Amino acid sequence: MPSERASDSAPPGVEVEEAPRSETAAASRNRVASRLSSVASAIRLLKMFSEDEIELGITTLSKRLGVAKSTAYRLASTLVAEGMLEQNPETEKYRLGIALFGLGALVRQRMNVSNEARPYLFELREATNETVHLAILDRASIMYVYDLESTQAIRMRANLGERKPALCTAEGRAMLAFQQGDVVESVLAERFRPRTPRTITDTAELRAALADVRSLGYAREDEQSERGMRSIAAPIRDAAGQAVAAVGMAGPVQRLSDEVLARFAPLVVETAHVISTRLGYKALATF
Repeated sequence: MPSERASDSAPPGVEVEEAPRSETAAASRNRVASRLSSVASAIRLLKMFSEDEIELGITTLSKRLGVAKSTAYRLASTLVAEGMLEQNPETEKYRLGIALFGLGALVRQRMNVSNEARPYLFELREATNETVHLAILDRASIMYVYDLESTQAIRMRANLGERKPALCTAEGRAMLAFQQGDVVESVLAERFRPRTPRTITDTAELRAALADVRSLGYAREDEQSERGMRSIAAPIRDAAGQAVAAVGMAGPVQRLSDEVLARFAPLVVETAHVISTRLGYKALATF
């Protein structure tokens, strides 16, 4: 029996016109293009502010964007809602919001940590001849911002900007163990895909692992992020005592036995402490 079409089931005398699929696809593409255009316009709007013009009104924004005032107002309102803009209640003009300051501080923090850490990362690599990493925490992931590879044939490598789930890496655990409770809980609540058969995903086991980090002062990871690789990492703290980054050292299981890791751990911890001191951290080393 032939399948029933929409027009076959319509009331007598009523014709139902089916929209061609090509028109539906075109409408979808138009919606995507419209969203991208709005994003581009929002970015252009933010870039209009400068030291000479810290506040701008809707009329100025609409003229410079080449859009109607209503469109400029919608863009500005959306950015205000996200904290990217603020509106002066007296002049009703707009200025850059505090959320942008927070984002800029993250970039500055990353640059400061990387600059201060570089010579000490080289020293650690020379002392161990294993791959040395510098990573920062980004929500439930870590991002590698510096990588010094071992000179040995078999070695670990991490591309700059590469991300991994924080909970399955030594660097991620080293930072998470010293974060505030709500930060840790939000990360534990996020699901992530196991990277190896040894990746721990059980929440109770992960909590225990973070407790071990707080007890030892550094984190250990045994083939939970990469097959055949082990690593250790220690947190880097800023002037406020916050764990803002981590120094990690990684290599193949054939070379990094428990005895070798125990010998290298104090070097990793000391490297993290020296960098922390360079960032203004005043507390005495407790590791």
